[in-house]
Amino acid sequence: MRACSGEVRLYNFCRVISPFFLSCQKMGEHGQEKLQLRSDALVSPNGDTKIIEKHVENGHNHAAPGVNGGQEYKRYTFSPQPTLEDIRRMQAEFTDERNWNQFHQPRNLLLAMVGEVGEVSELFQWRGEVAEGLPDWTESEREHLAQELSDVLIYLVELAEKCHVDLPQAVLRKMALNRLKYPASKVHGSAKKYTEYNE
Repeated sequence: MRACSGEVRLYNFCRVISPFFLSCQKMGEHGQEKLQLRSDALVSPNGDTKIIEKHVENGHNHAAPGVNGGQEYKRYTFSPQPTLEDIRRMQAEFTDERNWNQFHQPRNLLLAMVGEVGEVSELFQWRGEVAEGLPDWTESEREHLAQELSDVLIYLVELAEKCHVDLPQAVLRKMALNRLKYPASKVHGSAKKYTEYNE
């Protein structure tokens, strides 16, 4: 898979400072370009990238205004617990207690996950485009979506477990590769595939 022109090497790969911070370096013909994957690199609904410095004070997230005087866009964040490993362990205990491990093998888990994705799709069917935050949805509809998305995640984590894929580390590697394939200087505001960009 070609990431960019010239010789590309990643070193100090996947040096994790926090669960959502990855620092890598790209070595090319014309020097070095430091790449950082951070949770505070945001894309607003109108496509403008804004950096929002977030900090936690008394248990609450706070966001500073966007750069260049742009309008603030605060991204929704998940709670820190449970981790993917917590979810893997809880699901493993759930299946062991019911002697379902004999059925929960890769192919069956994949098909089950696809079925759950279909159920998520049904919730969005015929609605047209849906605004971020689902402002027009009822609490019951939101909870239904949360349950279906949870089913998808549970099956995904269990599928990764059965395939012996360390999913958190695989995500870090993949996101680092994505940053090389889609450098912000080339793709900002564009939805083209990386193969459509000129060298």
